[in-house]
Amino acid sequence: MIIKTDQNEIQNFLADASNFKGNCDAVYFPENAEEIQAILIEANKNKTPVTVAGNGTGLTGARVPKGGIVISTERLNKIIEINNEGKFAVLQAAVILDDFQKILREKNLFYPPDPTEGNSFIGANVATNASGAKTFKYGPTRGYVLGIKLILPNGELLNLERGNVFAEDYKLELITESENKIEITIPDYVMPETKHAAGYFCKKNMDAIDLFIGSEGTLGIIYEIKLKLLNFPEAILSSVIFFKTEFDALKFVEEARQLSRNNKSEIDALALEYFDNFSLKFMSEDYPQIPAEAKAAVWFEQEYNSENENIIFENWMNLINKFGGDEESAWFAATDKDREKFKDFRHAVAWKVTEYIAQHNVTKVGTDTSVPDEHFINFYNESISIVKSNNLDYIIYGHAGNCHLHLNMLPKTQEELLKARNIHAQLCELAVKLKGTISAEHGIGKSKKDYLLKMYGEENIIKMAALKSALDPNKILGLGTMFNESYLN
Repeated sequence: MIIKTDQNEIQNFLADASNFKGNCDAVYFPENAEEIQAILIEANKNKTPVTVAGNGTGLTGARVPKGGIVISTERLNKIIEINNEGKFAVLQAAVILDDFQKILREKNLFYPPDPTEGNSFIGANVATNASGAKTFKYGPTRGYVLGIKLILPNGELLNLERGNVFAEDYKLELITESENKIEITIPDYVMPETKHAAGYFCKKNMDAIDLFIGSEGTLGIIYEIKLKLLNFPEAILSSVIFFKTEFDALKFVEEARQLSRNNKSEIDALALEYFDNFSLKFMSEDYPQIPAEAKAAVWFEQEYNSENENIIFENWMNLINKFGGDEESAWFAATDKDREKFKDFRHAVAWKVTEYIAQHNVTKVGTDTSVPDEHFINFYNESISIVKSNNLDYIIYGHAGNCHLHLNMLPKTQEELLKARNIHAQLCELAVKLKGTISAEHGIGKSKKDYLLKMYGEENIIKMAALKSALDPNKILGLGTMFNESYLN
């Protein structure tokens, strides 16, 4: 096993894509579960803090250490099995999402979760319950995890298959591979009904596997995963439509969302992604074909087959015309290669934000909020009003189908950065007030734990900390992620 202690060699592990920064004494590169166990057993003896690291694509600082050591999963990168007949795959934690998707495509198989960052590790996707554009139809990573193997903070192995172990009311008993029993009390808070990825997944009589999905490297280190797969769709309609006003684009999304959720409609969107006026301007240099007069755009996709192709295309065109979408300037994908270009267009805006914050040496300040459907447009308008009143540059893009947008403020100075953080707090409070969430997909990490406290209150944070302490009695794993270390008994 490789261990690196030279600070010049481990700089990549001291920050993530949000430019959140930290420090550590060493980075370990285990190649199997046994080596991870050995690291954790030794860390428990010495009470050494341990942070698990994926590929650094996160946006909340969860993989960024604040002292202690880092365990990188990057050498656990094997695909163990792809079962066409059973529609499942077994793989190690550091398999890269894009690589996995390409292999599946060759086998005419499909793994729906598609986070913006294709270079992410699938184990990290599971640890954060990652999602993306296709979440509108298919839901987040959680729905595709059939089994996980992980090492608990104390070094014990735990193997969980979906449907095998459930809580009784709010009491959960886990039995490790060495047959030790661990009793856990599940917090009884109520999670928002919106798309949501903030804090531990907790429900009465829940499946035990769901506790670890989205736990952000605080309850164990995932090293092997079994995933559910689907057949690849026969065909996909993919289009980027430009609108004369942001309001027209948002109303288009609103009706497409409603029709997609109505089983009687031929419209059944796979994805509904939004770009505001400033997003389009932000990308115009790289994409000169964006119409100069466009004030907003929507990228939508829908699966179809040879039998319903014509009616689906006709219904979408009627909807586009209803809200003043520009047919002449619209982009339609004729091939898989064209569809990939549209996907790159969607992802380009996020990459450009990452470039911007690096150039200005500031940390990322962007919302990850989601609110109920009925509040979406009002929340959008109020958010813009708050940012504009503070004279900050911003762009808005993302998953409008799930009422989940990323409002990224673009501070140019440290003074503007402080102002942006204050606005971010206001927007999180507004989302919670509307029965939404502060984090719909990126998790909490170390940068958003104050918002989680405001969302759930101190009483429920204490319950989360008690749950963690039951699995991590020596308080070594993922400290400072989700909530402050001071809450651990």
